[in-house]
Amino acid sequence: MANVIGDSSNPSVPAVVGRHSANGIGVSASSELGWAVRAEAKKETAMYATSDAGVGIDARSNANTGIIASSQKGIGIHAKSELGWAVRAEAKKETAMYATSDAGVGIDARSNANTGIIASSQKGIGIHAKGGKYAGYFEGIVMVTGDIQLQNADCAEDFEVSAAEPVEAGTVMALNDIGQLEQGKQPYDKRVAGVVSGAGDLKPGLVLGRQPGHTDRVPLALMGRIHCKVDANYESIEVGDLLTTSATPGHAMKASDPARSFGAVIGKALRPLKTGTGMVPILVALQ
Repeated sequence: MANVIGDSSNPSVPAVVGRHSANGIGVSASSELGWAVRAEAKKETAMYATSDAGVGIDARSNANTGIIASSQKGIGIHAKSELGWAVRAEAKKETAMYATSDAGVGIDARSNANTGIIASSQKGIGIHAKGGKYAGYFEGIVMVTGDIQLQNADCAEDFEVSAAEPVEAGTVMALNDIGQLEQGKQPYDKRVAGVVSGAGDLKPGLVLGRQPGHTDRVPLALMGRIHCKVDANYESIEVGDLLTTSATPGHAMKASDPARSFGAVIGKALRPLKTGTGMVPILVALQ
């Protein structure tokens, strides 16, 4: 049987309230096998914890999830601390903290002087976040002491496109007279800027300069693997061939003239194309 059970049908009355008059912990929960804390809400906040100097919520589990909070329309966890930890979650084998929300905020943790969220796991995941738009949103400096592993393929940056012509992923782009992007249309064009990222199964792993709401910008691949439109009618393309702009709008071709290639190379072909036009993976290498 549970040590504490809180049940309330009144929207203005919390199911469980924990307070500490000194600098202690409002709620401390530990579990050897199951959930340390589980909170659910359909419209409002599943869990709300504040602390002036101590820990808002301290939940630990040796074998399962430290905290599970879900909300269909409101906030999964809202934690605020003036001096100490807003939320601290630890797990030795499974997930330290798991929060889901269908329409609101999964976790809202704020601290004026210390750490908003500390989540640690010895064998599992410290924090797992999934969002339809953003999995995480950060304001300020993000510091990482370990490796960052990105599943997608390239690093891209958003650039402004000429309003006269919409473009699709894989298109070769060049700069116009006012510094905007337009489809490349000249062979060995030294104004070439790169290839629009995101074609096929090669999506950008990192996008710089993103401005939400701006529809006149496209991500241009700076490095990594991408799919690129090519035209092999000029000359067959083999693996390892350098590519440059062509007279076919938005398409690359084999760079067979070394004298004209300097400053106009897009990248290196990773698959061959004997004839015709198509999309091939390339390694971006502007030079």
